[in-house]
Amino acid sequence: MLETVTLERRQGAGAVRAALTYAGALALGLALSLAVLVAAGVPTGALFNELVVQVFLSPAGLARTVTMATPMMLGALAAALCLRLKFWNIGIEGQLWLGAICATAVALYDIGGPLRLPLMMVAAMAGGALWILPSALLKMWLGVSEVIVTLLMSNIAFLLLQHLLFGPFRDPTFNFPTSPVFGEAEKLARFGWGDVNGGLVLALVAVALAALALGRLRYGYAARFVGDNPKAALALGFPAGRVLLLSILAGGAMAGLAGGVIVAGTEYRLTQAVGLNMTFNGIVIAALARNAPGWIPLVALFIAGLYVAGASLKVFYGVSEGIVLIAQGIILLVLVTAQFVTTYRVRLARGVVA
Repeated sequence: MLETVTLERRQGAGAVRAALTYAGALALGLALSLAVLVAAGVPTGALFNELVVQVFLSPAGLARTVTMATPMMLGALAAALCLRLKFWNIGIEGQLWLGAICATAVALYDIGGPLRLPLMMVAAMAGGALWILPSALLKMWLGVSEVIVTLLMSNIAFLLLQHLLFGPFRDPTFNFPTSPVFGEAEKLARFGWGDVNGGLVLALVAVALAALALGRLRYGYAARFVGDNPKAALALGFPAGRVLLLSILAGGAMAGLAGGVIVAGTEYRLTQAVGLNMTFNGIVIAALARNAPGWIPLVALFIAGLYVAGASLKVFYGVSEGIVLIAQGIILLVLVTAQFVTTYRVRLARGVVA
C-alpha cells in the first residue's frame, strides 16, 4: 500500500476561519521574529516602541511608512493584475525603470509645458506597458515562458538605465551617476506630512479603479474566467487574448507609474537605486492580498512598516542586515504558509501497487 499526497482547493472557506488563521500566523511570526531580535541584542522593552510606535503610531514614523508603501501599492497592483491571469510578471523592476526613464526624459527635455507633470506620469505608464508588451506577445503567440522573458527584459532595462545615467542623463555637476534634480514643475506636491506626496493619491486611485474593474465590470468577470480556464473561455466565445493582453499591459503600466511616482515624488531625480526589490515586494504583497486590489494598500503598509522598523533597528541598535532580513522573512513565511493552509487542504490516499 502506498500513500499519495494530493492538494485540494478548499471550497467556501469561511471568512472567520481565514481571519483567525491569519491572526494566529501573524502572532506566531511576530513572536519568532521578536525572539530573533532579542537574541541579537535588542532590549525587550524597546521592541514595542521600535516596531509599533515609531512605525505606525508616531506622525513622523507613519509618514515614512506611508511614503515607502506608496510605490509598493503600484508594484503589487502590477503583480496582481498579471497573476490573476496566471501571468508571472518577474520583470516589475524593469518596467518600473522604464517608467522612471520616460518620466525623467519628459522632465529633462522640458516637454509638455504646464502639463509636464501629468505628461510625466502618462509617459511612465506608457514606458512600463511598452516594456512588458514583448513578454505578453511571446507568451500569447509562441508560448514562451513569461518568467524568462520578463526577467531578461529587466536586465536590458537596467543596462539602459546605466547607459543613460553614465551618459545623456548624467548630471555634470555631480560626481555620482544621477540625473539633474527636477525643477519644481516636475515634482509631485507634498502634503506637509513628511515626504508623503501626490503619488499616494495616484496609487489609491489606481487601486480603486482596479477594484472597480475586477469586481463590478464585465471585464472582471471575463478576467476571472480566462484566468481559471482559458480554453473554456475561448470555446465559449470570450475574447481571451484581448483580456489577457489588456491585463498584462495594465500591470506593466502600474509598474511604470511606480517609477514615475518615485522619481517625481521622493527622489526628484533618476538614480541607480530607483525601485530596488520592487519585484519581490510586489509579488509578496499581491500574494498576501490574494490578488485583490482592495487589500493591497493595507498589506503594502504592513510590509513597508517592516522595512522602516528594520532600518531603525540597524541604526540605533547595530542589528545586522542579515538579522533584520531573517526577522522580516520569518513573518512573511508564516503569513504565506497561513494563506496556503486557508486555500488548500492536504489529502492522503492509499493505493495498491500492482
